[in-house]
Amino acid sequence: MKFVDLHVHSNASDGTFTPSEVVALAVEKGLAAIALTDHDTIDGLSEAQAAASGLPIEIIPGIELSCVYQGEEIHILGIYVDPADREFISETDALKEIRKKRNEEMICRFQNAGISITLDEVMAGNPDTVITRAHFARVLLEKGYVKNMDQAFKKYLDYSGPYCPRKDKITPEHAMKILTDCKASPVLAHPYQYHLGDKKTEELVCYLKDLGLQGLEVYHSSNNQYESGKLRKLTRKYDLFPTGGSDFHGSNKPDISLGAGRGGLRVTALLLDDIKRIRREKGL
Repeated sequence: MKFVDLHVHSNASDGTFTPSEVVALAVEKGLAAIALTDHDTIDGLSEAQAAASGLPIEIIPGIELSCVYQGEEIHILGIYVDPADREFISETDALKEIRKKRNEEMICRFQNAGISITLDEVMAGNPDTVITRAHFARVLLEKGYVKNMDQAFKKYLDYSGPYCPRKDKITPEHAMKILTDCKASPVLAHPYQYHLGDKKTEELVCYLKDLGLQGLEVYHSSNNQYESGKLRKLTRKYDLFPTGGSDFHGSNKPDISLGAGRGGLRVTALLLDDIKRIRREKGL
């Protein structure tokens, strides 16, 4: 049986592997396909596709968008985005500009508090990367301000703290429009990470379904079998396709392995076959 991983990050955003390294690792692990779903960017896609040329693996163009639902941040994956769509590129450029302004404000706040962090350190020699809180956590760890990444998030990078203001967020309506306009398939990422409870999670799914949601990330590194089972029932109730992915970030999430998550994740390629069939039926 063949397996896939439909939620993967590279150093084009907050992963630590280059797109080429992600592809090489995926081939080493025998994966049939991966979706490169970096935050707010597809800048790593061309490198990944070039690295995969002639190899027995499919690189699915994807993205992960952040938006705010009832005051809380949620993430929506786009599977099979169109990297040639000019309006889509314009929208992602605007999202990256929002992140840039927030990052500059964070640098200023850290420095005013006597915490020595520079933008060059955060970029780590990759000026094209989309900077996230994980980049700041890495620098705080390297410079000895914290003992591990988790402590960095709790002590310095919590949104309620003095150093990490929330960036301007788009609405779910806007995020869904970005994806549907470029004929991508929108998928609600890791639904149980928002800690909404079963009732409100279903309300969120129902709300997004009306906006064009096509899939749910049923299988994820943070889910147990019981949770995946409940999400699978939601896909049947709301006529959504199930997806799955590790949410691989390299050493930024060292306990998560590509294709296997925390050890028990296996996403069959049959799910991807179903996604392709559904997209064909929708004319996508």
